[in-house]
Amino acid sequence: MTNKTKNSKKSGKQRKRICILGSTGSIGTQTLQVIEEHADLFEAYVLTANTQADLLIAQARKFQPACVVIADESRYDYVSEALANEPIQVYAGADALCQVVQMEPVDIVLTALVGFSGLRPTISAIQAHKPIALANKETLVVAGELVTRLCMENGVPILPVDSEHSAIFQSLMGECSSIEKIILTASGGPFRTFSHEQLRTVTPAMALKHPNWDMGAKITIDSASMMNKGFEVIEARWLFDVTPQQIQVVVHPQSIIHSAVEFQDGAVKAQLGMPDMRVPIQLALSFPERLPSDFPRIDWWQMKDLTFERPDLDKFRCLQMAYEAIRMGGNAACVVNAANEIVNLAFRRGQCAFLQMAEVIEQTLQQVEHIQAPSLEDYLECDAQARRVATQLLHL
Repeated sequence: MTNKTKNSKKSGKQRKRICILGSTGSIGTQTLQVIEEHADLFEAYVLTANTQADLLIAQARKFQPACVVIADESRYDYVSEALANEPIQVYAGADALCQVVQMEPVDIVLTALVGFSGLRPTISAIQAHKPIALANKETLVVAGELVTRLCMENGVPILPVDSEHSAIFQSLMGECSSIEKIILTASGGPFRTFSHEQLRTVTPAMALKHPNWDMGAKITIDSASMMNKGFEVIEARWLFDVTPQQIQVVVHPQSIIHSAVEFQDGAVKAQLGMPDMRVPIQLALSFPERLPSDFPRIDWWQMKDLTFERPDLDKFRCLQMAYEAIRMGGNAACVVNAANEIVNLAFRRGQCAFLQMAEVIEQTLQQVEHIQAPSLEDYLECDAQARRVATQLLHL
């Protein structure tokens, strides 16, 4: 693989070389916006995509990375031919994702792949001692104990990109006091005020209209079911080494307070800002520095109401199942994640009702063998088995 490097024309200093796993998704494209805004500080060194070959080609032509990876091997020739006149190496396949993150010039790996696919390349990057800017929450959901142990063994920091976990991270900056409680905020999604009966008839089109955030289809559906918030609970448990009892989900429809930390003396520190994923992305790339930006600011005179509610765990059972998965430990969260990926896609395709998603996930968790101390191989097999079970339950 090429070791091409570039230097900043503005400052004469070597720019931080970013490997973006999932550059064509919502987080990936916003990361490229941040890189473009601070081109004197950051370089898009590796770009990867799953199937969006045309967008990957366009990004490669614009940002001139050292290499690109198209995970869908059937698109390799198409991408390779399109970039034949560019000084860019082209690779394909899942194994290539695990290899490019270990390239010596890479300074930080931003993992924005969707779902379970982010686990192996993230572990590969950790083993190569690359700092991780984590946007793929499933990595910690599926194998939090394994991943955090590997980070400690390899001296690798995880810098959270999720707005909520970034807010917690920022609230803990400079603190040496013990955490009493994490307040994890949730918008409540598009169906926050719906009755149980109304939830029976919601459609994918309705679920894809998030009131505050512009996200990819999969995570938007997870937000509507509150499974996304459940995953964030699991992620917070591993990122901040707290118990499930120390994580309190609070529905905050305005999404201005991104999350907060309550300390043992009762003081609470929170991070506030307009809903804009570029803020936590930029901080993860620039940490420990903060960079200037023209991102939207809070207009305090228009900020009339900030409201807070308890989440309804009867209506949104996916959130309750996340707490149950933490309690069970082992491979339980891996099962929940795999089943959720199946039902999420089935719902988007009209093959599963909205409330049926939680039912299938719960049944899958009951049917897949529980392993208390799984290895990476166990996680991989468990993921495959849970997908088979969920697919069978949906009669697909």
